[in-house]
Amino acid sequence: MTVEAPQMKEINPDRPLTEAGAAAVAALAQRQRRANGVLMSAVNYVGGQVEDGLRRLPAPVRGQIDNAARRALEASYQAAAKSRDGAWAQVASGDRAHRVLATISGALGGLGGLPTALAELPVATTMIFRAVQGVAAEHGEDPTTEATRIECLRVFGAGGPGTQDDGVDTTFIGARLSLTGPALHGLLGKVAPRFAAVLSQKLATQAVPVLGAAAGAGTNFAFIRFYTEMAHVHFGLRKLSREFNEAQVLDAFHAALAAGRLTSGGST
Repeated sequence: MTVEAPQMKEINPDRPLTEAGAAAVAALAQRQRRANGVLMSAVNYVGGQVEDGLRRLPAPVRGQIDNAARRALEASYQAAAKSRDGAWAQVASGDRAHRVLATISGALGGLGGLPTALAELPVATTMIFRAVQGVAAEHGEDPTTEATRIECLRVFGAGGPGTQDDGVDTTFIGARLSLTGPALHGLLGKVAPRFAAVLSQKLATQAVPVLGAAAGAGTNFAFIRFYTEMAHVHFGLRKLSREFNEAQVLDAFHAALAAGRLTSGGST
């Protein structure tokens, strides 16, 4: 599969970061910290001790989670673009609608325990992907283009609540590459393992039939909120990097994150 080269707005590498720009960068760093903290609390609330749940997953399932993550991302990458048109777009056309649908999907996925939870993964992933596309549109990018869908895919590389992840991978922010099919598969190879860590938590909370319905609803709601927030950080940084010197934007972002970790005693 050939992927179109991203049609980026022209970067302004010479414009120094202004005071207002620095404040916007700091707000994005705070948004990332808040997303990690609040959503991890939600996951622990609905899922109990995730580590115990992970140990209850059958060994074959634990070994297949990376593949499940990749398949879910590939399916959502294709389906999310198509579902933005027609009747489906009228049903799910905003953050609230995506959260409601993802919550219902998680509940249904947890009704039958692990088998139905596995079957529900592509649906939940597509809901999250669509929500991320909506954020991209808010930040001035066309969610229907191949280039923006690639950036949406990169948001899933943020990992997830409780994975000890630092949030968005800013090495992706400035990447302006002509992606071929093999390059896209390489990107999936980087993103899928990080997303798999999230799916492990989700499956662990849904492993018990019936009880997993409540946990599935809660984790889906938490994860779609998390990735929506990470999308705001990702696309917000991209927008600022088009307005100001990219290196200064990213340096300011990392500095704000580091300052926040020191203030909070080392936690993200």
